[in-house]
Amino acid sequence: MVSAVHLSGLDPASARAALGHAGFDSAAAVYGVDLYRLEYRTIDAAGRPTTASGLLALPRSRARALWTVSFAHGTESYRPDAPSSLEPSGFLSAPAVTYAAAGFATVAPDYLGLGQGPGAHPWMDVPSETTASLDLLRAARSFVPGTGRRLERKVLVTGFSQGASAALGLARAVQAGADRRFELAGVAPISGAYEFQRAELPALLDGRITGKTAVAYTAYLLVAWNRLHHLYRSPGEVFRAPYADRVDALFDGSTPGLKMLAALPDSISQLLTSRGLALLKQPNQQFRQALQVADSVCADWATQSPIRLYQAAGDEQAVTDNTAGCHSAFAARQVNAPVVELGTPDYHGSRHLGSAVAGTADIVRWFTQVSRAA
Repeated sequence: MVSAVHLSGLDPASARAALGHAGFDSAAAVYGVDLYRLEYRTIDAAGRPTTASGLLALPRSRARALWTVSFAHGTESYRPDAPSSLEPSGFLSAPAVTYAAAGFATVAPDYLGLGQGPGAHPWMDVPSETTASLDLLRAARSFVPGTGRRLERKVLVTGFSQGASAALGLARAVQAGADRRFELAGVAPISGAYEFQRAELPALLDGRITGKTAVAYTAYLLVAWNRLHHLYRSPGEVFRAPYADRVDALFDGSTPGLKMLAALPDSISQLLTSRGLALLKQPNQQFRQALQVADSVCADWATQSPIRLYQAAGDEQAVTDNTAGCHSAFAARQVNAPVVELGTPDYHGSRHLGSAVAGTADIVRWFTQVSRAA
C-alpha cells in the first residue's frame, strides 16, 4: 500500500440510483457501498518497480469476512477514464458498485499508466495486467482489516473486453499459486479478444470491425506494442502522414477519448502504410511472439474452478470467433467452459458495451450462487 482515499459512501438507495444512472441493473443491490482509491506498489511491463491505482468497493453489510470479486475493465486510453477516477455512476465503476452492493468486496484495477499510475498504458499486455491485478488484491487485503473486516481466500474473477483477457490472466496466476492467500473460486470473462491473431486481427482487416473503432484499436495496438516489443523503428514506417506525427501522443494517456477518435482517420487504409498493413497481415517475429502471449489466456492452462464465457451476438468490437476459440481451447484441456449467450443487448448503440451491462447482471447472480454453495 502507498495510500488509500475514501472517495464516497452510498446508502442502498444511492447505490441503486448510481447503477440506474449508469444503465446497469440494480436488482442485486442490497447494501450500501464505500468506495476507496488505493495506490500500491507493483511492477511495470519490464519488471521494474512502479505504482498503480485501483478502486476498492466494500459493502456496508454485517459480514466480517468477505469474498472478493476482481473486475477488470475494458479499453480506455485517457488516464482519468479509470475506475478509481470516475463517479460511482461511471460505466467503468458501475460493475464494482454492482458486486459490492451484492455483498462482495470488489477490486477494479486501473491498470498501469491509467488512473494515478505513471507512464503510458501497455494496452493488451496480459503479464502486466496480471501483476497489477494481483498486487491490487494484495493491497486490498492489507487495507481491509482497518475497516473491521477481512478478506476470505476465495476470489471470483471477471472482466470485460480488454479486461476479459486480464481476468483470465489473473485467474491463471491465482490458480497457479502466485499468492497462497488467495484461492480461485470462479471465472466469468465477458466479450474478450482472446484470439487476437486468429480472430480479432482478421476482423479488423476484413471490415467486420468498422470505422473509427477499427482504426483506434489498430493504432493503439501498434503504438503500445511498439513501446514494449519494438515492432518498428519510427512511426512513419507504419503510419501515413499526418498520423505518424500524432499517434504516440494520442495514446500517451493525455488525450480524451473523443478527441483521440477525432484525430484519427475513418479507415485503416487511410491510417497505415503498405508496410503497416503487411505487419498486421504477416506479423514479424516480435509481433508474433507478443500475439502468442496475448492469445495464451485460454490455451495454456486448465481451470479447476467453475468458468463461464459471456458474449453478445453480432458483437461489433470483439467478434464472437474470439469466444468460440477460447471455448475450444478450454475444451481441448477437458475444461467445461460454457458460453453464455447474452442475445443482442444495446448500450448507446453498441452490442459490445451492452454485453458488459447484461453480463454483469447475470454474473453477480451467478457469483452469489457460487458463494452460497461453498
